[in-house]
Amino acid sequence: MPAAVETSRLHKRYGSVEALRGVDLFVETGSVFGLLGPNGAGKTTAVRILTTLLQPDEGSASVAGHDVVRDAARVRELIGLAGQYAAVDENLTGLENLEMVGQLYHLGRAHSRARARELLGSFDLADAGGRLVREYSGGMRRRLDLAAALVARPPVLFLDEPTTGLDIRSRIGLWDAIEALVSEGTTVLLTTQYLDEADRLADRIAVIDHGLVIAEGTPQELKDRVGGERIEIHLCDDGRGDEAVAALASIASDQPFLEDGSVRVPVAERRGSIADAVRRLDDAGIAIDDISVSEPTLDDVFLNLTGRATEPEAEEAEAEAR
Repeated sequence: MPAAVETSRLHKRYGSVEALRGVDLFVETGSVFGLLGPNGAGKTTAVRILTTLLQPDEGSASVAGHDVVRDAARVRELIGLAGQYAAVDENLTGLENLEMVGQLYHLGRAHSRARARELLGSFDLADAGGRLVREYSGGMRRRLDLAAALVARPPVLFLDEPTTGLDIRSRIGLWDAIEALVSEGTTVLLTTQYLDEADRLADRIAVIDHGLVIAEGTPQELKDRVGGERIEIHLCDDGRGDEAVAALASIASDQPFLEDGSVRVPVAERRGSIADAVRRLDDAGIAIDDISVSEPTLDDVFLNLTGRATEPEAEEAEAEAR
């Protein structure tokens, strides 16, 4: 399919800090593309370039077929942007916020009001539309911010950590809203610190670290890179972990290891593996408190690729401010 977003050898520096060091991205139209990376990896810088808020030092980028530097005004007409912090006016009502955005897009007063009411209904805010935004909860503000990004029906939507700080119920509500948008043809580029969010929403994911894309693929392809399923065993006696590792080595597809007080055994096939593990530990006289089989997660992928856990983007924004 044609690219909704494409970058080639994208570079950006803040003084001596090289935030992007040659990033290539290709986002298919009508898909959700997840951009993951540790704090300061370059995610937010990439989004700011793609939304015309920054210019690259080198390389090129296009959105909906338009160059983000040469055709910046046209790009802004075709995109929506919602970030970590809801960019809404607390002294206006929800309805007034959306009407104002519509008028900024020159939709006209009547069209702006009709679109505002439509979006308030879509985001379960119809009953709160007449209330001042300062009375809204965090989840309501975030939904209103996402609605504001959609007033002009943009074909490409950028979401920069949109659910940071929200409770799980509010996050799930936003996930449902995003999935509904994509089903109608909207393309979404999403940065997030929540790997379960990327796993649920993204068709493809790029992992960026130190300004470079270090891995890309579907969520399943990335998880397959760190191996198959694992048996996780909690022993009654934590002090016998090394003995358990030795007893289970012959049934493992890779070296068993101790992690967080549990014995973890990579296995090539689930069938029969639990029975084999129980039998070998019983023969060694090692008692089991609990045993289960788990699949790799995107958390495993992320730690394997970067050696770090995800956290909110902060260092990068601070570098830009300097």
